[in-house]
Amino acid sequence: KENLGQYNQAIEFYERARDISEKTLHPNHPNLAHSYNNIGSVYSGMGEYSKALSSHERSLDILKIALPPNHPNLASSYNNIGNVYSDMGEYSKALLSHERSLEIRKIALPPNHPDLAHSYNNIASLYNSMGEYSKALLFLERTLVIFEKSLAPNHPHIALVKRNMEKVKKKI
Repeated sequence: KENLGQYNQAIEFYERARDISEKTLHPNHPNLAHSYNNIGSVYSGMGEYSKALSSHERSLDILKIALPPNHPNLASSYNNIGNVYSDMGEYSKALLSHERSLEIRKIALPPNHPDLAHSYNNIASLYNSMGEYSKALLFLERTLVIFEKSLAPNHPHIALVKRNMEKVKKKI
């Protein structure tokens, strides 16, 4: 219950920031998208997924106008929408959003960028939730390759991916 108060306070502050941004910035300014993204993230943490989705989609709409089509911020926005759909158990919609995020990241980022690995990992998680374990393992393998090239050998992400791979292999 204590966290709920913090969420409500965060919503209040983020909505106030959004209101100020709406009065002072162009309606399609990226900072306004950032405000909507923050609001969506808090609603997601509260489990209010329809409000989260609405805020994240508004953020994406602004970014689509304000930024080039393969800008990394668009990928992050699709990622956030995918996470909300995943939390809602709507895995096919989540998969579409995460695949779009991955497509953008493949174009916008270097091939061993950790954000690419996070996209692969998100897709692996969805396939695991959907019971498609072979596909999950394939995406976990891609995740691991990038993490091993981009992170320190003892980084906890590497150990986590290896553990997840072992869990998925047991399900195949």
